[in-house]
Amino acid sequence: MNYQLDEIDKKILDFLVENTRMPFTEIAKQMDVSAGTIHVRVKKMEDAGIILGSSLNIDYGKLDYHFTAFIGILLTKSNRTQEVLKELSIIPNVIEASVISGKYNIFCKVRAKNTEDAKRIIYQIDDIQDVMRTESMISMEEFLSDKNRLINAISI
Repeated sequence: MNYQLDEIDKKILDFLVENTRMPFTEIAKQMDVSAGTIHVRVKKMEDAGIILGSSLNIDYGKLDYHFTAFIGILLTKSNRTQEVLKELSIIPNVIEASVISGKYNIFCKVRAKNTEDAKRIIYQIDDIQDVMRTESMISMEEFLSDKNRLINAISI
């Protein structure tokens, strides 16, 4: 479905990006439209696949997960990528995984409590069939992490 956003849709998205739990009635009040309009527009954006649900931002540091690493994964065969991705999805500490071009086949982001925990996770990744080797990069500081950042720059 090809859905073209207009200014009203963009404003609705701006409100929901700022606060995914904002009631439609509050959005409608601030935009001076009916709550039904908001509901219908959001439903259309969901049906078009523009809105993919809502999510929470969790501060894993407050849950004692202070260690972040990025891991490049080189496979023995590229045609095994989907199977390896399925195995990675079983490991809860792997919070992002992308198929990439270049030196690695897969690049993933891992959260761990400390270096010992990270080592355990990396060994678990190394043990996946068809993983030839991994290379780990430790994140010293996360400066920017905002999946909704781009929507503010999109003009209608």
